[in-house]
Amino acid sequence: MYVGTLSFDLLLGDVRSLKEKRSVVRPIVAELQRKFAVSAAEVDHMDLHRRALIGLAMVSGDAGHLTDVLDRCERLVAGRPEVELLSVRRRFHGDDD
Repeated sequence: MYVGTLSFDLLLGDVRSLKEKRSVVRPIVAELQRKFAVSAAEVDHMDLHRRALIGLAMVSGDAGHLTDVLDRCERLVAGRPEVELLSVRRRFHGDDD
């Protein structure tokens, strides 16, 4: 069994309130969940209206498949024009850990 996690530190564009922030972050989280069957949520910077930290996790029996899905998730978030991807943190846990 393999577990992979990603954390995306995002700078949001022209956002002036927490309500506007939700309208940017929620669709990203929903698309990750829908397209890739991962668990995803906003996990930090809840009180800052121009920053967001989205975390996601996935479990798979195949390390190659897990790596492929995490790569596609990263490309999806990086390609969103309404956010600037400041950093990505990837963790990979296998049976040896």
